[in-house]
Amino acid sequence: MIDTVHSRPGIGGTGQYSDWSFNAPDTIGGQRSAFGGLPTVTGKSGPAPDNYSSRMPNESSLDALNAAEPDRAERELLACCAARRWAGELVVRRPYLDVETLLTVSDGIFAELGWVDVEQALAAHPRIGEPAAGDGQEARWSRAEQSAATGAAEELRAGNLAYEERFGRVFLICATGRAAGEILAELRQRLGNDEETERAVVREELRRIVGLRLRKLVGST
Repeated sequence: MIDTVHSRPGIGGTGQYSDWSFNAPDTIGGQRSAFGGLPTVTGKSGPAPDNYSSRMPNESSLDALNAAEPDRAERELLACCAARRWAGELVVRRPYLDVETLLTVSDGIFAELGWVDVEQALAAHPRIGEPAAGDGQEARWSRAEQSAATGAAEELRAGNLAYEERFGRVFLICATGRAAGEILAELRQRLGNDEETERAVVREELRRIVGLRLRKLVGST
């Protein structure tokens, strides 16, 4: 095991990704890997001809994600999660043989994100109970995810404000299929968390949201 430090230029002109280090084997399956223990995808040819990339976003699929130009792929991934470091790392690790490999790599990247990256992702999320505006993919997904959280508007508004005063950020929860009462109970319970505990909860909720959105992006749901 050795300490490795990686720094990559941003994808599609997004700038420099910060250095980050962790204990990892230098190679996996004979290939150098940026993520210790994560699968290095082999056995699949390189990107398909350029016409495949034109399928994103109207006909999204894993093949389209694999074949898209880097800046196009990054834009599509940023609708799933606004942390540019996460999106950039997923782009450079293409191609993915299947959806489960994509999700496994995503989870591995998430485990290594700094809190500043998590905050970048949180900044794109609206308050729970306040549907996102706009016609973009992220806004449409957000509205669909909150569709079951109807009612208790005043209680949710008060809870959001209390949470923001307590932690200084938006309350994040994977709201898919969860009613307003359930979300409100979770919010109130989490107000009692300390900062370290709550950060861990936020990471997990964000990871769940991103996993669901990745499946939608590649058409597996």
